[in-house]
Amino acid sequence: MTKIELIQRTVETLERLPEEKVSEVATFAEFILKTYDEYILRKGDYQLNNESSSFDFLKDEPDIYTLDDLQERFR
Repeated sequence: MTKIELIQRTVETLERLPEEKVSEVATFAEFILKTYDEYILRKGDYQLNNESSSFDFLKDEPDIYTLDDLQERFR
């Protein structure tokens, strides 16, 4: 089923629902859109950070601590 067909089917279903249920569906759709927008932003941030050379200087830094420095280990 194509996106257009799904939208048409959803609209037809929404037309049969009472107003309060349509409001619930609209709120849920807005929630899904907000969640998706946040995912896209996080994905873009992650990609920018991976492609950035801002922290390349840290690659040359020696490790300050090792596993031998641990006083307690959690499993």
